[in-house]
Amino acid sequence: MKKTISFAAIHFTVAFTVAYLLTGDIIIGSLIAMIEPMVNTVAFYFHEKVWQSKTLKQSRFSTPIRKTVSFAIVHFSVAFSVVYLLTGDVLIGSLMAMIEPAINTMAYYFHERVWQRKDNSQEEKHQHTWLDAMACQH
Repeated sequence: MKKTISFAAIHFTVAFTVAYLLTGDIIIGSLIAMIEPMVNTVAFYFHEKVWQSKTLKQSRFSTPIRKTVSFAIVHFSVAFSVVYLLTGDVLIGSLMAMIEPAINTMAYYFHERVWQRKDNSQEEKHQHTWLDAMACQH
């Protein structure tokens, strides 16, 4: 859950900035910035659940770049849908769907790299603890 919350904070910031710059309207920019990241945060949570499955985690597909591309597709779809529904404007929806997810996809990639390093570090720590406990202590 910490991982989801940390990415949500990045996402809200990027969404508001891009929405405000595209619309020039602080109210619509704020609505987009609240709704689009909330929907994508829920999508992110379920995306993580799928990618944490043992089968997928152990497959050759479990690389940061493939996981990033997978989430980018989800993100582009959600961004366009939310912005189009709030503005009724295909152009603004399309621009938002191209710009905001592209920025957040780059942020997601680096976010994922940090979390994978953290997970690997914790696994190594756990393995060392287990090995130390198994070692003969004379």
